[in-house]
Amino acid sequence: MADESNPPNPKESYPFFTFSNQDQLGPCFGFFAPPLTLPPPPPCIEVPLFESEEAPIKSHADPIVLGDGHQRITLLKGRVSTSDVFKVSNSDLVPGKYEGGLKLWEGSIDLVKTLHSEIEEGRLIVEGKRVLELGCGHGLPGIFTGLKGAAAIHFQDFNSEVLRFLTVPNAKANLIKRSEERMCPIVRFFAGDWSEVHRLLLHVCSDSVQNREDFVAKDEGTDGYDIILMAETVYALSSLQNLYKLIKKCLCRPHGVVYMAGKKHYFGVGGGTRQFLNLVEADGNMKTLLLAEVADGSSNVREVWKLSYE
Repeated sequence: MADESNPPNPKESYPFFTFSNQDQLGPCFGFFAPPLTLPPPPPCIEVPLFESEEAPIKSHADPIVLGDGHQRITLLKGRVSTSDVFKVSNSDLVPGKYEGGLKLWEGSIDLVKTLHSEIEEGRLIVEGKRVLELGCGHGLPGIFTGLKGAAAIHFQDFNSEVLRFLTVPNAKANLIKRSEERMCPIVRFFAGDWSEVHRLLLHVCSDSVQNREDFVAKDEGTDGYDIILMAETVYALSSLQNLYKLIKKCLCRPHGVVYMAGKKHYFGVGGGTRQFLNLVEADGNMKTLLLAEVADGSSNVREVWKLSYE
């Protein structure tokens, strides 16, 4: 797939995380620092697609056009002010409070392009599948699978505010308004930390398998999501274990697949694709395949990986 003809504003993408209240962090990210004490994570909740009251903060939609010369895909992405939603400015990460979900990171576009290639070349079937996007932010990869015929997409983000003011408007703009052209997939939105949100996700998934109204019919023993998507989720070394545990709890066996986009290294927070892959390889239950590598000079090297069961 060729480069997007209408790329996002470069000011919205950063090769490094910037922190709010850096003085409070002190030496916590140094080599000999004591562990950082974080506030408790927000509660795990479901955010409704339609709320009784109109959202007080507006999401302004901008188009992103992706094309390969034969097919052009237009996705609408929302723009919401971090200062309006979280009362912080010039920050990509506020530990324990905000995890960067209001910015459109490069990995989301990389992942959409890779999914498009996988579908076009017959390596991925999305139609009728159950999809989970973790750390969704704008939700563009999950929305793309909806446009390609996924039966259900569940979006997860750390912050309910991100879902309410950004992901939900994006889903409405891209999927609901086009429902006259195709059957609209089942979309649901869940907020919470990766260490706890599985209770909510698995409950929903289990109910959906028993109640076939939500998902297409599946063979016995296939409880879970067929496809898990995640872009720029492996930035913090401290969260990688919880992320991998969540994937193993939610992914359908034996045919489920994971598509992961991210940078090789995230300076300042210690994570990266290779650190996450070390966990996967040490566990020994999933195989990994590098699908794409992007070295365009705008940030450190980015990658897209596919994970599946052995």
